[in-house]
Amino acid sequence: MNGPLEDEFGREVTGVRVSLTDRCNFDCVYCHNEGLGDTRGPMEPDDNEMTADDVVRFLDVVEEFGVKKVKFTGGEPMLRQDLAEIIRRTPESMEASMTTNGTFLPGRAEKLKAAGLERVNVSQDAIDPDAFAEITKSGAYEQVLAGVEAAVDAGLAPVKLNMVVFKHTAGYVEGMVEHAANNDGLRLQLIEYMPELTGHPEWNIDIERVHDWLTDLADRVEQREMHNRTRYWIAGDDADENEAINESNGGMVEIVDPVENPTFCANCHRVRVTHEGYLKGCLNRNDDLRSMGEMSRDEIQETFRETVANRVPYYGEYMVRNDNDEWVVNDAYLSATSPAD
Repeated sequence: MNGPLEDEFGREVTGVRVSLTDRCNFDCVYCHNEGLGDTRGPMEPDDNEMTADDVVRFLDVVEEFGVKKVKFTGGEPMLRQDLAEIIRRTPESMEASMTTNGTFLPGRAEKLKAAGLERVNVSQDAIDPDAFAEITKSGAYEQVLAGVEAAVDAGLAPVKLNMVVFKHTAGYVEGMVEHAANNDGLRLQLIEYMPELTGHPEWNIDIERVHDWLTDLADRVEQREMHNRTRYWIAGDDADENEAINESNGGMVEIVDPVENPTFCANCHRVRVTHEGYLKGCLNRNDDLRSMGEMSRDEIQETFRETVANRVPYYGEYMVRNDNDEWVVNDAYLSATSPAD
């Protein structure tokens, strides 16, 4: 086995994020479909989706390059009826996790755990059913709660709840923090809204205000090495004031704030794969898509090497500050990577 591949900025690629479908039973107002835009397909399987063999062949190849983690995403990955097969065939050396809306976890969580799934992130943007319905265009609030419970019961804990923080959800942050602090097996991940991918900049809020609020509320604050993320440990209602706060008497809240954040980009160690089998070096870009062709091992190896070699930090290289301290596209980078006339 080879060591991890590095891009020219010294960033090793140790994880991959694989979209299994662009189909989804929700229609979330903030969805960017893994950076591809709002391109969700019909609910029936499409011929353009990678097969289970395609996915496993890709994972077998990148395992040779020291990739240790794979996260399965969508759309909604649980719309794939062969999901358990894909997880079962994932190389044993890889930690397999999944991001889901949770509606299909009841009745399937234990089977996925038995197949080798280790963790799940469940999208839950509000603790209020009416707000949840408005944001997701779905009446599946109770199903999501049941799905989270099923995941915890199946041993997929800690379950991370993903909450995108923007105009529609800001009023529910406090309730979600309390929910995570008072329920065993849960963590909360507050994700900064990304208007560059979804539009509607008027929906944006200042994520620093959330950081400041959590700093005042938290009993303990940590810096996570990955992306230099900040973690806040919040006491549960029954916590003893003389106890150290941990998962047994409180909850952990983490903020993912990638927008205009060079530190975040400088520590990115993932490559993405679209449901159609294109490698993607950066969530924010679609000018770097590389097809793996008919999925031969040689083609995958070559395409993976090229994708890693062409990765650049989005903020700090692809986007740079101008004289007015605004983020603008780096013309020098684009000129250097443009095909010759």
